[in-house]
Amino acid sequence: MKRIKNEIKTINNLTIDRVQQFSEVLNIIKNVKNNVMHLANKALIDLYWQIGEYISRQIESAAWGNGVVVQLALYIEKNYPDMKGFSDKNLWRMKQFYEIYKDSEKLSPLVRELTWTNNLIIMSRAKTENERMFYMQKCISEQYSKRELERQISSALYERSLAEPQISAVMKNVSQKTSDIFRDQYVFEFLGAKEFEDENSMKNALLAKMKKFILELGKDFLFIDQEYHLQVGNSDFRIDLLFYHRELQCLVAFELKTDQFRPEYLGKLNFYLEALDRDVKKPKENPSIGVLLCKDKDDEVVEYALSRSLSPTMVAEYKFHLPDKKILKQKLHEIIEFRTPFSR
Repeated sequence: MKRIKNEIKTINNLTIDRVQQFSEVLNIIKNVKNNVMHLANKALIDLYWQIGEYISRQIESAAWGNGVVVQLALYIEKNYPDMKGFSDKNLWRMKQFYEIYKDSEKLSPLVRELTWTNNLIIMSRAKTENERMFYMQKCISEQYSKRELERQISSALYERSLAEPQISAVMKNVSQKTSDIFRDQYVFEFLGAKEFEDENSMKNALLAKMKKFILELGKDFLFIDQEYHLQVGNSDFRIDLLFYHRELQCLVAFELKTDQFRPEYLGKLNFYLEALDRDVKKPKENPSIGVLLCKDKDDEVVEYALSRSLSPTMVAEYKFHLPDKKILKQKLHEIIEFRTPFSR
């Protein structure tokens, strides 16, 4: 017991240089472990692909009937009882997996970057090649778990991403990726279908569900603080929620409104961005971005208001329930037709 206490004391007394050196060793271990897991997963997907291809060709040539796949599953189970994942249902999934992606030069390399579970979810729930590609790329960049991926598909993330967010002219110059990072509508179904009395109660509810909030925003958002304090002259101000975006390398201020968008709300947000850029932003960082989250918005009013905004800002609305994907798809179809009236 005394030896253990002495070892703990020794660890607690490590110098900063020693801690840094030990951390480097730990990072080496983590990187190798992650690489091994990635290679193992890729090999597993390749295995399922080859099995799916073999079954598909046997059935296509009429060499096998449907009953042969059941026999194959029983044969594997009898000879290799410890080998799991080769039931007749899974074997049929492998066949379907191969047949869906075999002719797609864009998607076939991506499937090997995803887990088998996430591949099955996308294969069954995404209906078009573009939608499948979208969720595959999101899984790779955002490292979605099974539950996170299912939530994003249920929240119609793909359809919502096609609706271009309304952003100020200044914000368009910040990065070409802003339209991919920010959205016209956010879904906070994890807060429950209820109304909030004020912005403060809504903010506290979001903070209590920060992990799910970050999932909806995007995992490159790093939370800094709530009610972030700004002092300008002798006056004090508070930003509802302040984040940092890793890819854009800038501060992102979120202001919450429990009512419909009003043009005067932008003036306050622009003031906050000016204070952040003057007093908080580091020299190497990009100009701060402001996001106004409103319960509802009139798109024409927003367009007028943003046209004169001199700061990188955007206005988005939020919902407390998952969208009806049929209605959303119809709306997007109308938007596409409106943009390309002479394409047919």
